Amino acid sequence: MNAFSPADAPALLHAWSIPQREYARQEERRGRRHAYTRLDPACTALVVIDMVPFFDGPYARGVIPQIQDLAGALREASGLVAWVLPGPGGPSAAREEFYGPETAELYRTSGGSGPLAGRLWPQFAVDEGRDLLVEKAAASAFFPGFCPLPDLLAERGIDTVVVCGVVTDVCVAGSARDAFTLGLRVIVVADGTAAGSDEVHNATLRTLYRSFADVRPTTEVLDLIRAGR
Repeated sequence: MNAFSPADAPALLHAWSIPQREYARQEERRGRRHAYTRLDPACTALVVIDMVPFFDGPYARGVIPQIQDLAGALREASGLVAWVLPGPGGPSAAREEFYGPETAELYRTSGGSGPLAGRLWPQFAVDEGRDLLVEKAAASAFFPGFCPLPDLLAERGIDTVVVCGVVTDVCVAGSARDAFTLGLRVIVVADGTAAGSDEVHNATLRTLYRSFADVRPTTEVLDLIRAGR
């Protein structure tokens, strides 16, 4: 993901794919292509990762309409929408050593400042009476002690998370892995997440599908939401 792309760069969608051999492997293991063939919208949260202007780029812009559609459908079906933003956290000597001091500070402050809803891409309409707005201080929104999201979802009886946002191979993948580790049913939206290239995006989707999450396009997730109402 290019955090400094030109303001007039066009929106793009990844040409996403899962290798047929991965589909065949799962079909042999469990007798079906997709892990989760149903969901209860009232027990489902759309978890939107890091959709802030810092992570600008054509592929990030390309996922905005899908996230809007999913958020609207899940709210209508009495589900939950959770917006997760990068939080500042504290300075870290290890991160400064790894990234260099300037880049470490750039990432640390990537979520912006001010009210959380105002930090998101302006195309998003947040229902502040119903939606959750939280910060995370790690790549994963589900790493214990670094984000309040897991506890908030548990309090609401959420057993399924639909994960989308940026960046596919970093914070989206980290969140999906940790959510699965915590015992949640995880669906990653193939055309609702964005990376820096199709190659990186698809390699990550393959790993997630194989070991941690169901991977489906927006249209199929919308079908699951509507069927569960």
